[in-house]
Amino acid sequence: MPVCCEVALPVPLDRVFTYALRPGQSPARGARVIAPFRNEKLIGIVTAVHVQPPADFEVRYIEAVLDQDADPAQGPLLTENLLQLGEWIAQYYLAPLGEVLRGMLPLMAEVRRTVYYRITDLGRDILAAGIDGAQVPAVRRSLASRARRIGKAASDDAGLAQRVLAHLASGEPVKVSSLRTATAASLPVLARLLRKKWIARETLAFERDARRMERIAVLIPEARLPALTQKQQAILAELAACGNELPLAELRRRNLPSSTLQTLVRHGLVRIEERPAAFHLGGLTPAAAPPQRLNEPQTDALASIASALGAFRPFLLHGVTGSGKTAVYLAAMQRALDRGQASILLVPEIGLTPQTAGLLDAAFGARVALLHSALTPEERSEQWRRIRRGQAPIVVGTRSAIFAPVPNLGLILVDEEHDHSYKQEETPRYNARDVAVMRAKMEHAVVVLGSATPSLETWHNSASGRYTRIELRDRVMNRPLPEVELVDMRSEFQQTGQEQLFSRALVDQTRQALDRGEQALILLNRRGYSFAVLCRACGQKLECRNCAISLTHHKPPARHPADEDLSAGTPGKDAGLARQGQRLECHYCGFRTVVPARCPQCDSQHLYYLGAGSEQGEERLAEIFPSARIGRMDRDTVRGRHDLERLLARLHSGEINLLVGTQMIAKGHDIHGVTLVGVVGCDHSLSMPDFRAAERVFQLITQVSGRAGRGGLPGRVVVQTYYPDHYAILAAAAHDYPAFVERELKYRRWMHYPPFGVLANILIQSPRLEEAAAWAANLGTFLANTQKGEALRVLGPCTAPIARIKGIYRFHLILKSASRQTLNIALRALLAHAASAQIPRRNLIVDVDALRLM
Repeated sequence: MPVCCEVALPVPLDRVFTYALRPGQSPARGARVIAPFRNEKLIGIVTAVHVQPPADFEVRYIEAVLDQDADPAQGPLLTENLLQLGEWIAQYYLAPLGEVLRGMLPLMAEVRRTVYYRITDLGRDILAAGIDGAQVPAVRRSLASRARRIGKAASDDAGLAQRVLAHLASGEPVKVSSLRTATAASLPVLARLLRKKWIARETLAFERDARRMERIAVLIPEARLPALTQKQQAILAELAACGNELPLAELRRRNLPSSTLQTLVRHGLVRIEERPAAFHLGGLTPAAAPPQRLNEPQTDALASIASALGAFRPFLLHGVTGSGKTAVYLAAMQRALDRGQASILLVPEIGLTPQTAGLLDAAFGARVALLHSALTPEERSEQWRRIRRGQAPIVVGTRSAIFAPVPNLGLILVDEEHDHSYKQEETPRYNARDVAVMRAKMEHAVVVLGSATPSLETWHNSASGRYTRIELRDRVMNRPLPEVELVDMRSEFQQTGQEQLFSRALVDQTRQALDRGEQALILLNRRGYSFAVLCRACGQKLECRNCAISLTHHKPPARHPADEDLSAGTPGKDAGLARQGQRLECHYCGFRTVVPARCPQCDSQHLYYLGAGSEQGEERLAEIFPSARIGRMDRDTVRGRHDLERLLARLHSGEINLLVGTQMIAKGHDIHGVTLVGVVGCDHSLSMPDFRAAERVFQLITQVSGRAGRGGLPGRVVVQTYYPDHYAILAAAAHDYPAFVERELKYRRWMHYPPFGVLANILIQSPRLEEAAAWAANLGTFLANTQKGEALRVLGPCTAPIARIKGIYRFHLILKSASRQTLNIALRALLAHAASAQIPRRNLIVDVDALRLM
């Protein structure tokens, strides 16, 4: 029997797989391998070697061991601590180990995967019998059923299917790109043939060099100069002025023709070299260097953190907005560096990385590495390798950066630890904040959770003594917190007699701020122009065809003044009227359509837009303040990290003096010119079926309020609300976090919600409604029969608040318990029952410590 190893593969199965090793293959625990799985070649992680194979073991061999040429002194890619962390995540969040480990290694750029298709025996029979189905009743029934559903498209698919099968008739596997080019078949067509089992899919995987290379033009100074044209002289002059070399991409940006450069190469005046491409950290250059001298509370905070380095100790750094938490982070990282230890700084969103990266670059230079999803696969691989080699002991990034392979980790910092962006909303559904605490424990490191509005779980841990709490009660330089004014929008409507997006107080305060040459931010936490289209005759909303959610109206920018007369929401008697042909979009699946001429439900012409989003806010502000320099920050204007960097640079430079946007503007930005913040419509969350709604609203108002008055001028905040007496609104207006916590914890304790209990959301989903409902009923019956008493409470099953997303029907159950062990045992029993009931694991999502119940 050959030597065997166990491999964790990225598949939705709660198990590892045993493979045999070929002669010469000797992977260590934590190494990457290419392993066959069905018709695929997958990248897996070795979890054990020299294992005893099962009795019924079917010998399948490892295809290849990756990274065999790596420095053996560094060991396998995943260290023992990171492997143990991955195993803990899989156990705690009940996630397949292979999918956990895949997320810990952002190295997909180092493997080239190629997809092939081949014809099956059934496909040969179909092709021989005739694709029109004349001789094959099963084919005829399949196409007839499809024709009834989508009409002419079925016959088109039949023709495509015939071409695909004919092209594969030789029996040789054909690369997917070649197949699509030869037959014009789309991926959905191939997927349908795959489901019919007329064709089979295979993948091959090969290791590749993922290093980013760039071509450099190098001047040869000793060469003799012949007679040169003007363009040739221009290129030589540019090279001479830039140290005798320039990247070819830079020459193209300077409009210097490539053909002329090639002529210079042929004449021996210039040579082209290929070198590893430099990585530009990017970020915003700080307007001023961070203060070198910490104030007394900052110094005390630093002393507490620095004295704990070298052992595991968790801290909560609770500081009001503008209290200088970032300066404490930088100083603590320097203390760790002085001890020869590395640091990881987590930020909740990519939107915060330009500012943070700029500060770290100014403080630590080339010792900083960046990890987040907006990097290209090659860039992520390059940064990961730098970190592993010890070249970048300072790591900054979003939640996945917690898995950075830093040697000698001494300090983990989680900025804005309350932010829900740290919770991953796909498998594995881990919370990076909690993973940070566990990794610090395994690495004997210090972990600091920083926030002006800590999550109630973190606050409760500090109150019970599990975390050490450090307080920064005042802003730096004794700057005052902004004054908050609440505007009751109910009274505003009674006094003005009309519904207005912006209150009179907010308009007046914004005008005064702009007249003084200051900057203002307006939070309008919805994308698009209007968030629903409503028929006023029957009350029906236009919904996405794939999701049980209203379509959002997105209005293109007007290109001509006359276009304004045709725009939705133009002031006048037709304000809010939905015009035929205007664009509607679903923010869940991306489906797009246009406004119909009549209501699909009742054939009425009375279709109107409902509500306002950031696009409408930008338009209204332009009408009210025509001379303002207005910008907008949301997912529609910021599609990549460079878009965000450009927008923030314009804001910091003062080019934009009035910014409207979604919650992206609320997190961590430090713009000293902003003196006014307006909060519009953020209290709608209080009506959502979510026990965390009040906490979210309090945190959002407090965080966005903290953007005002961070410079030398005092700040002011205007909050528009329909719930002016709600305790979350009142506490946020008073900057009184303890008052909010006291009230909210009473409710949580009474309802046995976290932090006084643990919960999990079980999501059952299927493209067939009856199947999803039957599975949900089956699991609900199992829990009702096995989990009796007060140890575990089961809510549901019932339809999820959003009943369908991307064509998938959704039901859910919520499990609550005072004991995490009890909850874990119940969840494992539920998964075992689901497997015995033949409910596919991929159709069952277990979200432990769920933050979203929608």
